[in-house]
Amino acid sequence: MTTNESAENYLETILILSQNRPVVRAVDIAAELNFKKSSVSVAMKKLRQSEHIVVSPEGFITLTESGLEIAERIYERHRVISDWLTSLGVDPGVAVTDACRIEHVISAESFTAMKKHIEG
Repeated sequence: MTTNESAENYLETILILSQNRPVVRAVDIAAELNFKKSSVSVAMKKLRQSEHIVVSPEGFITLTESGLEIAERIYERHRVISDWLTSLGVDPGVAVTDACRIEHVISAESFTAMKKHIEG
């Protein structure tokens, strides 16, 4: 289950949008990420081909089991890391930006140890 940072960001965004909307469309993702719809369309095609999403005939995007697993893993990392950095006194905006970078490169082993330490 290897994905690149871009794919992980798209999957995470779909997850977040799906928590607040009845349906998610490519235009919603483009607006959320401030990307061109054409760029999002290319990415959605790749995510469909890798079977991380399903797109209905109406254009509604749904995460598959593998897509949901990746999105939840990345989103958990994002929340834990940004909350931790904020608790250390890092400006919330900086914490979110840094968490977005760290969430993709930290190993599962390091994240698990970090989370265990944070949760005490």
